[in-house]
Amino acid sequence: MPGVNMKADRRTVLGLGVGAVAVAGGGLAYALQREPALPDGDLGGADMARGHRLRSGNFPAPSRHDEVDVVIAGGGAAGLSAGWRLKDAGFDRFRLLELEDQVGGNARSGRNTVSAYPLGAHYLPVANKEARALRHLLRQLGMIIGDADGVPVYDPEQLCADMQERLFWQGRWQEGLIPRTGLPKRDREQFDAFAKVMRAFSDRTGSDGRPAFTVPMAYSSRDADLAALDTQNFAQWLDAQGWRAPALRAYIRYAMRDDYGTEPRNVSAWAGIHYFASRRGWAANAAGDNELTWPEGNGRLVGLLAKFFPQNIGRGQIVHGVARDQDHVLVDSFDVATATTTRTRARAAIIATPHFVATRICKDLGNDRAISYAPWIVANITLSRLPAGRGVPLAWDNVSSTSNSLGYVVATHQGPDAIAPHTVVTWYLPLSNVTPEAGRRLLVERAADEWKRIVRDDMLEMHPDLDSAIERIDLWRWGHAMARPTPGFLWQADKMQPEAPLFLAHSDLSGLSLFEEAHYHGVRAAEAAMTFLDFRHESLL
Repeated sequence: MPGVNMKADRRTVLGLGVGAVAVAGGGLAYALQREPALPDGDLGGADMARGHRLRSGNFPAPSRHDEVDVVIAGGGAAGLSAGWRLKDAGFDRFRLLELEDQVGGNARSGRNTVSAYPLGAHYLPVANKEARALRHLLRQLGMIIGDADGVPVYDPEQLCADMQERLFWQGRWQEGLIPRTGLPKRDREQFDAFAKVMRAFSDRTGSDGRPAFTVPMAYSSRDADLAALDTQNFAQWLDAQGWRAPALRAYIRYAMRDDYGTEPRNVSAWAGIHYFASRRGWAANAAGDNELTWPEGNGRLVGLLAKFFPQNIGRGQIVHGVARDQDHVLVDSFDVATATTTRTRARAAIIATPHFVATRICKDLGNDRAISYAPWIVANITLSRLPAGRGVPLAWDNVSSTSNSLGYVVATHQGPDAIAPHTVVTWYLPLSNVTPEAGRRLLVERAADEWKRIVRDDMLEMHPDLDSAIERIDLWRWGHAMARPTPGFLWQADKMQPEAPLFLAHSDLSGLSLFEEAHYHGVRAAEAAMTFLDFRHESLL
């Protein structure tokens, strides 16, 4: 889309037209007609003032100086994974500097009197066999609790409880996200053909002995015909297969927006197939296709990672300069609380920020703008009663075929609070139907009350019975939520890596904003730094 009307109404932003309202059974029309009072709620997000200060600069000259062996710039999942790997290997001479007051990046979480809840990433699929470092972490965290004939056994209390997913389709809720009724024969045949091809990709081993598609993607095959999939977008590839059934394309669109925040036409065909063909969870207790989830989502993971080395973490530290100094690195960081700059002389630096930040703070990385980022709005909705509806009962993940949002997950789905009257549901909307730049402008310029109306109206479309049950809507804005795996970007990580003593670590290097990718790159960078410093360790990769 070449541009966006900043005064577009909420149905335009959501992609809900007259037809969608009619299919919904009148819920949205009812909400729009009555316009009840908006609930309370806060508007939060990544600290834009601190982030934008990197653009303007004007930081004071260093007034303090210190030394450390390794500096980690950035406390998202990759930076925390790098710190965890160093600590796990017995290397303690490092410091992690995070711009925000809370570590975790887009895996952060919040909490109210009802429940903890995610602010972004909300689950981790059962790990693939290739992900050795991740399984090592999950054992330490008590998420893998043993083995059966050499195969990991996961803690059932941390696996997603039934029911996992449901879809609002033709006026009823059904289990799963693929429509089960009312599809023409041709559409059913295309769903079957698509599933068969994805299974073949999942089962394929490349000529290099690697799986065609796996997670982390670094372990995937580099066969030429597979790599060539990155040269076209996913919509083009689907068209070439003749798969144009509306229900199938709607399902695929949901999947691309769910993991990548992006429309299929803007996703590499390789990344599109990867979504469906890369997951082969390795577990003994029939849990291979399940996921780990918690009330706070992946906030659980980043919170536990930070607990491995709390004394090494500096919060509210804006790293604004990273430069080589002969065989060392000079790292300048601004302390928000004291308004002073510290210059740290380090033997190595791991830059674990998004790439657009990394290139700004470290001139050695050039000015690479090859990566674009998807903007999102997330809402945590406190309800006085559980959502109901015709059909199957409430699931953890609830998606409506009549909405342009991704639906909602239920924070209290896990554990003894699953049937409590009060709950918090986390609602997601990637702003993928406008350009990323236009989406970021929407996040800044649209008033909080208007976002609340969008969220409320979408929930009432799915659940008219919740009209009087919405107590709070707390909003969270992500301007650069995740890298978009656009055509031509994948397999660029090796070309992006600088020479030692600088090391990059971020899921951006994969183009896939997944915890597994962030963890892999954090571990890889930490091990590369230890090797450079001649610190003996046994690789987990």
